Amino acid sequence: MTDRVWSEPARRAGDWLRDHQRAIRRLQWGVVGAYLFLIAVPVFLPLPDRTAHLWNNLTVFSQFVFWGIWWPFVLLSMIIVGRSWCGFFCPEGTLTEFASRHGRGRGVPRWVTWGGWPFVAFALTTIYGQMVSVYQYPKPVLLILGGSTLGAIAIGYLYGRNKRVWCRYLCPVNGVFALLSKLAPFNYRVDREAWATSAKPPNGRRRVNCAPLVPIKTMEGAGACHMCGKCSGFRDAIELAPRSPNSEIVDVAGEHTDPWETVLILFGLMGVAIGAFHWVSSPWFVATKQAVATWLIDMGQIWPLEWSMPWWILTNYPDQNDVLTVLDGVMLLGYILATAAMMGTALSLMLAVATRTAGSWSWPRFHHLTQALIPLGGCGVFLGLSSLTVTILRADGLRLYWVNDVRAAFLAGAAAWSLVLAWRIAGKYAGGVRRALSVMPIAVAIALGVASWVLLFWVW
Repeated sequence: MTDRVWSEPARRAGDWLRDHQRAIRRLQWGVVGAYLFLIAVPVFLPLPDRTAHLWNNLTVFSQFVFWGIWWPFVLLSMIIVGRSWCGFFCPEGTLTEFASRHGRGRGVPRWVTWGGWPFVAFALTTIYGQMVSVYQYPKPVLLILGGSTLGAIAIGYLYGRNKRVWCRYLCPVNGVFALLSKLAPFNYRVDREAWATSAKPPNGRRRVNCAPLVPIKTMEGAGACHMCGKCSGFRDAIELAPRSPNSEIVDVAGEHTDPWETVLILFGLMGVAIGAFHWVSSPWFVATKQAVATWLIDMGQIWPLEWSMPWWILTNYPDQNDVLTVLDGVMLLGYILATAAMMGTALSLMLAVATRTAGSWSWPRFHHLTQALIPLGGCGVFLGLSSLTVTILRADGLRLYWVNDVRAAFLAGAAAWSLVLAWRIAGKYAGGVRRALSVMPIAVAIALGVASWVLLFWVW
């Protein structure tokens, strides 16, 4: 019933986007201008002092825009409207497609299409951002975001023609966006029967340039689609349509499993991201660092406690009393990697038990069951990033008493959603008692994920 109610408005929305591409391009270039201004200008301004606020200091305002609004709510938008951010607003997408339009148009090399880039790029960017305090200072923002933008332009200039090769393969958040957009309640649906029976457009008539390199004829999900609307109505076979938010993970993900998506979920969203948000508040980090420092002093090796590095390697702002020593950097790196290894391994073991309980061993089933953790993994990253939103707003005098209640509601909702997905996926492979038993270890994995965020927000 809901699908029928929303089907016609959704189709019209897709057609409207198709017919207003010029307006969308204007919007995109406006976002590019604002983006370049906010990452570049604060670098030339003095660092904000204690009297700086959102409304009177450009650096603080820029910090709030990027880390208080942009990142957390872009992630949230993936679940609500798919990758519309990528199609309508992303400055890197706009710039890489523009560069590709005027570039060399080479074929995409194999190293670019390596399936591990979504995890590797996400992990490296997250860890490096913590090492240089990207959330606090403008220089690291310019270095990381600006460097990523230059990479997008260079890849666009070299490879493809009117394409977004960077977005499809190398963007540091492409993998996360692709996972979360699987939960979106809308996608561009392809009617293959209508495609097969429709006449092929003659030369000179409208064809579709899918910039993110999605094979639209066989497209089944929303993971790679940028929701730009260019293909709406093509051959009377493609339309924006409502769907169940569970449908892609339950019904499609099992047919097209990707081991690197599993790695990104278990060791990225549920590992690296947790470690990156934990270490600042973790008493385990402090206790371990103190123990190592004591051991070094006893050994007569005090240089790791004294030496610092340039700001682009480790945080180094003595005027702000914010300097990371070599020991701090090594411990930070070790804590995040250890968290990723322990969480990823523990979750993998639980999912392995669930896979075996549902039947004989099957890697596709293992990868499919892992997809049930996407809501919880995405929720955790959103809550971690939104904690910066809360910190900035509280520094400006807002008393957000309701924040922990909202966090609890988000965590509970995400955990319940993951459990429902686990139940429905397990139902594809087993029934009755075996189905229930296979979901139990996944429930333990979900509880472990929830506990990691409870530690951060309510215990520490």
